[in-house]
Amino acid sequence: MTPDILCIGSVLWDIIGRSPLAMRLGSDVPGRITRLPGGVALNIAMTLARFNLRPALLSAVGHDGAGDDLVAACARMGLITDHLYRSADLPTDVYMALEGANGLIAAIADAQSLEAAGDKILRPLADGRLGSEAKPWAGMVALDGNLTVALLSEIANSPLFAAADLRIAPASPGKAERLLPLLAHASATLYVNLEEAGLLCKDSFAQASDAAEALLARGAAHVLVTNGGQDCAEGMQHAGVITATPPPVVVARITGAGDTFMAAHIVAERKGACRADALSAALRAAATYVSGEHAS
Repeated sequence: MTPDILCIGSVLWDIIGRSPLAMRLGSDVPGRITRLPGGVALNIAMTLARFNLRPALLSAVGHDGAGDDLVAACARMGLITDHLYRSADLPTDVYMALEGANGLIAAIADAQSLEAAGDKILRPLADGRLGSEAKPWAGMVALDGNLTVALLSEIANSPLFAAADLRIAPASPGKAERLLPLLAHASATLYVNLEEAGLLCKDSFAQASDAAEALLARGAAHVLVTNGGQDCAEGMQHAGVITATPPPVVVARITGAGDTFMAAHIVAERKGACRADALSAALRAAATYVSGEHAS
């Protein structure tokens, strides 16, 4: 089956501890701990599937019990898992986070297996299953910053991606600068928050519109910059910057909100929405997500 979009990057288990209480360093509070399918690429794919798209996952998943469970969970959600790189030598990756009433307290992303697999995860794009150098994949690709700098640099110059519509997100502010090789890619759309935009521009910004202007000045073709509950900006080369305000909601969860925003924006653009409508649709979807509605 031909996928509607390829989601390349982290596919792992999210271990999330949430408490309704505010937390600080050293807090020991009651709450809930859950294990859910996660990772930037997988979060995007799951949201796309809820919009009736058929995403394929390109990532590394261990040939272990956790990996078998994860692949089965992805298949049940309608995701194409045939092209995953499964290794008996690499364990399935894990992300662990603590969230309190005052937001994200701390997180650790163990994506070492994805990094170790390197360009093996891209083999289906070269061997004819999804494309080749002579006939590269010509659809959308959602790409996340959990890949190594070396692999992201390779993708930026690879003929395998020459015809693709690239949609790119950092995995976290700490990995934002990994995206520098793709910043000025002619067919790339960058989804970043205000802090990540500052890291890419080696500057700091008071508002999303300033960050979007700066990214365009550095050669980005298309950017979206979020800023929590403050105005969000979308900018395109030769078309300027527009802004919109997220709907006000009571925040119940944080992890995965940016991935939901990105997926909803992709869906809106696929449907032919104008810039303002696509931005509004993405903000509504992210607000619904962080409010806890349709919580998984």
